[in-house]
Amino acid sequence: MATAKKAAPAKKAAPAKKVASAKKVAPAKKVAVKATAPAKKAAVKKAPVKRAVNAAFMKALTPSAALAAVVGVKALPRTEVVKKLWVYIKANKLQDAINKRMINADAKLKEVFGKAQVSMFEMAGLIGKHLK
Repeated sequence: MATAKKAAPAKKAAPAKKVASAKKVAPAKKVAVKATAPAKKAAVKKAPVKRAVNAAFMKALTPSAALAAVVGVKALPRTEVVKKLWVYIKANKLQDAINKRMINADAKLKEVFGKAQVSMFEMAGLIGKHLK
């Protein structure tokens, strides 16, 4: 005689967990009700406004004699002075080989910087003394 196995009875659903006690539940935050805004119309794109150039950056400044030996005698804005210094540094390979942020000053730059090696971040501050 073959015995047939009975199908396992269906499991009952687990009883619903009780809601956490009132002590543990944080008080509900009140949410401000927003007034319904009217439907937005298609956004009209405005022409981009050009930024005004800061006149202080573009003001031509006269370099000192020490700085003029590197960038030239002509009055230049501070931004152009920094650009010309970088051209001089790259042309004469004065960037430190290991740490590219450091600049090894030659005789001309040593007069401007006041020391043998400066970081690229110090450079802009040091040239300020040589511009009027």
